[in-house]
Amino acid sequence: MENFADRTYWLVCQVPDGRVATYGQIATYAGSPRAARAVGNLMRRSLKNDRDIPWHRIINARGAISSKGDTARAELQRRLLESEGLVFDDSGRCDLDQHRWEPREIFWHD
Repeated sequence: MENFADRTYWLVCQVPDGRVATYGQIATYAGSPRAARAVGNLMRRSLKNDRDIPWHRIINARGAISSKGDTARAELQRRLLESEGLVFDDSGRCDLDQHRWEPREIFWHD
């Protein structure tokens, strides 16, 4: 894939129902481990551009939804994740040990 954005969108599309990945995790897999914020920006942009990707499966490293002041999007994201079986605790976090997506090693080989 040509660029960071293309790699990021492709990776996000690999996250299956009922699983989540963190912004930092996607940034690392896309080849830019310090670009978690850029992944977040791409996810927000994907909504505005009507990109058909499962943006809602990308959360922060604490297992929580990052609203950045957009509470309507955060509520939608939580509803979508809960509809896929994720459970959030009273602090608004899901169990990353249980729900984090980890690609198989073969995923990275041609």
